[in-house]
Amino acid sequence: MKLDRLLSIVIMLLNRQRVQAKDLADHFEVSTRTIYRDIEAINRAGIPVVTHQGNKGGLGIIDSYKLDRQVLTLQDMVTMLSVLKGVNSTFKDQQINNAIEKIHALVPEHKQEFVKNHVDQIMIDVMPWGSSLKHKEKMMTLQQAIAKNQACDISYHDSNGAASHRTVEPMTLIFKATAWYLFAYCSLRNDFRLFKVNRIRNLQVLPETFTRKNGKYQHYDTMPDDSTEMISLVIRFSRIIRHTVEEYFEKSQLKYLECGDIIATFELPDNDWVISYILSLGDNAEVIKPQRLRTLLRKKAEKITRLYKLDIQVS
Repeated sequence: MKLDRLLSIVIMLLNRQRVQAKDLADHFEVSTRTIYRDIEAINRAGIPVVTHQGNKGGLGIIDSYKLDRQVLTLQDMVTMLSVLKGVNSTFKDQQINNAIEKIHALVPEHKQEFVKNHVDQIMIDVMPWGSSLKHKEKMMTLQQAIAKNQACDISYHDSNGAASHRTVEPMTLIFKATAWYLFAYCSLRNDFRLFKVNRIRNLQVLPETFTRKNGKYQHYDTMPDDSTEMISLVIRFSRIIRHTVEEYFEKSQLKYLECGDIIATFELPDNDWVISYILSLGDNAEVIKPQRLRTLLRKKAEKITRLYKLDIQVS
């Protein structure tokens, strides 16, 4: 039906920057002349479709109409403003400021106070606790390097403390768990790597630019660090911290004992963080496997006991 085709054309034009008339004709199996008649009908209905000339030309709905006519509820705008303001608390980016202003401009005047009050009810703060001014400056420097496709020289300390010098092509900044990471192409490894921003030292943006390679952040479950291997763990958690255990582990990883304790089977990177994590749980966690880790934790606990065995006088 013609009406269905007209609606489909409008949706395609809203979702794409430019569409060739021939591509529309092939898609709907009609002639190009029929498509142009459809476009005339769409224009008469009040939807401004224009023809753009040049290599990247084609049919398209003018941008101002798209912005004004998108189906955005007030709650949509509140959500977008909350996210943008949270991100901009880190980067102070003028383009984000411009986006915030444009969204505010879409809000009817009599609803401005409503949106302001609701945005103030939600705050997304993406900076970790204790972040210093230098950390924020580092984040802004990396963000600018990404925007300009500029390579960076860095000194980096991995999770085991090993230091290395790298030249990287920064691709993406990622906030995961409680920290910021840089996804970049590393010339030292000739591959993509994930770098924890807190471990980056002596950041220097280089004047030369690079062409972005075909690589995207893959939402890694574990950090693909250069030196970390995975370790299989079996840990008995006390029923006292059951709610915490259930928050961080999948149901398939857990086995419930009659006493209420939980046996969890999972994998983590084999580094010092694992030891710190288990020790932070005190007597609410017991490593069952591997035996190597049980022995290491026992020695750590004995050392801590000796350290605190005697009281010291503080003057």
